[in-house]
Amino acid sequence: METTEKKKYTIGIIGGTGKEGKGLAYRWVLAGHKVIIGSRQYEKAQQAVDDLSELLGDEAKLLTGMENREAVAACEIAVVTVPYSAHKATLEDLKDVLDGKIVIDVVVPIVPPKVTKVQMPEAGSVAQEAQAILGDNCSVVDAFQNISYERLMEDGDVDCDVLVCGKGKAAREVVLGLVADTGLKGWDAGVIENAVVVEGLTSILIGLNIQHKVHASGIRITGISDQE
Repeated sequence: METTEKKKYTIGIIGGTGKEGKGLAYRWVLAGHKVIIGSRQYEKAQQAVDDLSELLGDEAKLLTGMENREAVAACEIAVVTVPYSAHKATLEDLKDVLDGKIVIDVVVPIVPPKVTKVQMPEAGSVAQEAQAILGDNCSVVDAFQNISYERLMEDGDVDCDVLVCGKGKAAREVVLGLVADTGLKGWDAGVIENAVVVEGLTSILIGLNIQHKVHASGIRITGISDQE
């Protein structure tokens, strides 16, 4: 039986110079996707590319750096990894070039200093805030909120699950495929309104990290033998 080769995407990571952005870029490049690390400053984007290139070897040819606007314009799927304090302004500035794209929102509403307290935005969740800003022509999907940079930079599959929720079953299926490409187990967690639970878990995990003096607690879905 012939097998269909899995589609490879061009993925633009907005604010990709931080830990989470670089961790996802590393995993997706290893899976064969073209990745553009975006930043407000080209020099910072290129520095992140240089840092990852040392680890990626020959695969580094799939990785480039650009300013955020150029990265979004050139990509098929956009990923938002900016701090929550910059979330709204960043999306408003890039709304025109994000039009019509799947937008994976990795941002969580962490509000220092009370980072272990769940503090959701007025829209209900960061994903719902993004969807309201970008409009119905975009499909905002929440994912990767509960996975640490340290786990993404480990070799092999990661002992952690990813809940994926957002606008439209088709968009969630695309994102679930990208989750699998990172070596993580993804689960369809339903509509965008469910993002409140996924995003809120991050503050709880931070609290557990502090209590147990670890850096990378995560979640597992149990009781299901196989995902259809």
